[in-house]
Amino acid sequence: MPRFHQYLPTFTQDAKAPCLYDKSECSVFPCFLQTLISVKMLEKIGEFSMEKVIEDFEAMTSDAERIQKETLKKILEQNRYAEYLQLVGLGGKTDPESFKRFVPLVTHKDLEPYIQRIADGDSSPVLTGKPITTISLSSGTTQGRSKFVPFNDELMENTMQIYQTSFAFRNREFPIGNGKALQFIYGSKQFQTKGGLAAGTATTNVYRCSKFKETMKAMQTPCCSPDEVIFGLEFHQSLYCHLLCGLIFSDEIQLVSSTFAHSIVQAFRTFELLWEELCADIQDGTLSSRITVPSIRAAMSKLLKPNPELADSVYRKCLGLSNWYGLIPALFPNAKYIYGVMTGSMEPYVNKLRHYAVDLPLLSADYGSSEGWIAANVNPKVPIEMTTYVVLPNIGYFEFIPIRDSNEFLPVGLTEVKIGEEYEVVVTNFAGLYRYRLGDIVKVMGFHNSTPELKFVCRSNLLLNINIDKNTEKDLQISVEEAAKLLAAEKLEVVDFSSHVDLSTDPGHYVIFWELSGEASQEVLSECCNCLDKSFVDAGYMSSRKDLLLTSSRPQDVLALTTARCCKSYVAM
Repeated sequence: MPRFHQYLPTFTQDAKAPCLYDKSECSVFPCFLQTLISVKMLEKIGEFSMEKVIEDFEAMTSDAERIQKETLKKILEQNRYAEYLQLVGLGGKTDPESFKRFVPLVTHKDLEPYIQRIADGDSSPVLTGKPITTISLSSGTTQGRSKFVPFNDELMENTMQIYQTSFAFRNREFPIGNGKALQFIYGSKQFQTKGGLAAGTATTNVYRCSKFKETMKAMQTPCCSPDEVIFGLEFHQSLYCHLLCGLIFSDEIQLVSSTFAHSIVQAFRTFELLWEELCADIQDGTLSSRITVPSIRAAMSKLLKPNPELADSVYRKCLGLSNWYGLIPALFPNAKYIYGVMTGSMEPYVNKLRHYAVDLPLLSADYGSSEGWIAANVNPKVPIEMTTYVVLPNIGYFEFIPIRDSNEFLPVGLTEVKIGEEYEVVVTNFAGLYRYRLGDIVKVMGFHNSTPELKFVCRSNLLLNINIDKNTEKDLQISVEEAAKLLAAEKLEVVDFSSHVDLSTDPGHYVIFWELSGEASQEVLSECCNCLDKSFVDAGYMSSRKDLLLTSSRPQDVLALTTARCCKSYVAM
């Protein structure tokens, strides 16, 4: 789910690690959950049957219009006494026509006062009939700060449904056996709001949910890392130990995953730097001194035993690789696939993932956000570039605002969208968001029965814009990829990138942040700037440049740091 880079470098919310992208604006929360469990384990949890889940999904998507009406009715009946619905004059009506007539389209800014009251301890039915007891802190940002989003049991149920649906389709194509999963997942620390509600990132709220923990107990392919590593509050130490656990259980690893593709790439770039130290830990059975968190050291000491044979095997495999090509299948020969969000702002990391994976399938996770789930990837075999998401009509009520020639039109229903058209997504969910403009732009690529298949396009409010120029995340990505070709002759690559608009000068200009794999000369950076400028083909940008309403990026506006500099503080820990 795929969302766009923030324009300024940020820090991840789930851990104190610097990055040049905003991971949640990719809009998926806990997609790692979907990769964890084999069918055998799910049958132990309840009446799960892969065939039954697929059968129910096909029946539901074949009658999407009726399911949507029933879902809206259920939401409004549950929350009929909510203050917000009373204020807008809905008066207990539950039909779509009345709902659209009385309830306005809103953004987070419109609902923020109500959500803040809930966070401050107002237990009256402000947005929902039942009190909200948990707040999700989005790892995305609105105007530079994170948002509070209500989280409740119904959203957790939606998580489980998405998880079962996507797993059923995925496991049908890529069946996994009993084993373990190498998952680069990180749970942040929850805190208490002013009103005493538990608050944390959406993923953390799921990780800590009792339903998730019950599922974890019954897993046949559990995460190979202990909870102490997942919930460790020092990101780099948790990452190191995830890698170490993966090596310890290397023959049992069935899949490699993370919430986002960036996190997987980041993990194996770290492995490139620290593989000899990891081998030494396995050789001696002694944990590196860089791990200082007591709970992590205690948990890892139970797993780590001297294993010279494994250490030698990993060492020889690493020496035998050319530029780390095929690293993942070399280390984990029984892995069936790599899984995580790989569309939207994660697309720039796919090429590097393919370098590490070679022929190991890359499967993109589902489409959702901190506000809730939207659609599942039920066609896991298609190439990443062709990934679409099928909307589940019973997890919320969905509307779509047509966007044509930068104009907006009245929203249409789930089954009324047109193939080839672009829309902004509007969500009504069970946690108190009504006609909520998500800010995502999607393109309808087709239909699965009577429900649409969506391709994520971009975030509507995250554009490079100074005058009449409007460059999207895809425009930036294409320009960076084109300019990065000039680095190939220098045997350099762009590891990561971000951008922002600099209006301190007149006219303004774009500033591009690059993380490079090595040092680049000013001459090369100048050539890259020229290439970046020429690669932006937006008509507004080209017109503004011609009329001197904005300037091109200058060499000093490509702020390049090497990976070595970015990692220096980590490696020196």
